[in-house]
Amino acid sequence: MRFVQAVLHGIYNLGTASCLCSVVIKRKKEMGNWNTTCACTRSKLKRKQMDSMDHNTHHEGIKTVKVNKVCDFSGNSDLCICVVTWNMNGQVVYEDLVELVGSNSKSDLLVVGLQEVPRKNIAPLLQAALADTHVLLRKAIMQSLQLYIFGTQNSGIFIKELKVDKHSVGGCGGLIGRKKGAVAIRMSYNGIRMVFISCHLSAHARNVEERNSQCRHISHSLFSKHRNPYSKPAQVTVWLGDLNYRIQGIKTHPVRNLIQKNLHRLLTGKDQLLQEAERGQVFDGYCEGTLTFKPTYKYDVGSSNYDTSYKVRVPSWTDRILFKIQDMEEIRASFAFLRVCR
Repeated sequence: MRFVQAVLHGIYNLGTASCLCSVVIKRKKEMGNWNTTCACTRSKLKRKQMDSMDHNTHHEGIKTVKVNKVCDFSGNSDLCICVVTWNMNGQVVYEDLVELVGSNSKSDLLVVGLQEVPRKNIAPLLQAALADTHVLLRKAIMQSLQLYIFGTQNSGIFIKELKVDKHSVGGCGGLIGRKKGAVAIRMSYNGIRMVFISCHLSAHARNVEERNSQCRHISHSLFSKHRNPYSKPAQVTVWLGDLNYRIQGIKTHPVRNLIQKNLHRLLTGKDQLLQEAERGQVFDGYCEGTLTFKPTYKYDVGSSNYDTSYKVRVPSWTDRILFKIQDMEEIRASFAFLRVCR
């Protein structure tokens, strides 16, 4: 199992590798003194709508933000979100789900994005792992690509405009349990407009431009059929999933040697996603926690050993969580990685 976990007080990311993180969101008028690291501490620039990835003359790229070691579930935040992305590799063990979501009872929202989901109804398993702390608010499913949002028992009174959409990027991946594309949920929680996009992009290191194109198509297509030109854009947009961007320009054994010596931070300059964002191709102006955890791809099934097959794949940070704050004059967020599991 691989997963990354983070909190965008709170964001959470999981997979064959997974991530868990937490993000805490505060409205400026209620923040008071700001003594916690902000996820997006930038100059106050007027931005495009969050679903736009059009090229600009000036590119901010992806802003790498400092992450807290612990999540402060403080009462003075407007919203705490735990976001998880997990490539399940066609397998599920209930104990893994409990480890993944069972300890997040303090978050207001739990967002779980899954890729390569086996042909089993996952929602009841997730609900059982959460016990009575959270209830399912909405799900978006496109074959093996799935997104679930859970909220606390009383969260219904804060939620409006729950909408779902999906976009396939072609191919017959669904036949073998590896559907590519994105599923998304748009919602308003206590007046904060948010969009969550869970995606699974094309594989292989050589397909960088294909992944870039898929990101742009997904961004422009989601919720476009009935788009109201007078509606306000999302204030918070979160992308999570198996984005499949790889480490390039260095062979697998030097990469593994650096990881073994806990020097994997030296590999971020070789990360395709950060490179493409710097070029203005994707995710311009988004934020991501520092890649302090080891690459989440690709492990031998059921072990912490990197790929020992004949392909000997280059370890890479394929499982990612990125977020963007539209109006930093009104909203700020702090960010914490909780753990990374394999």
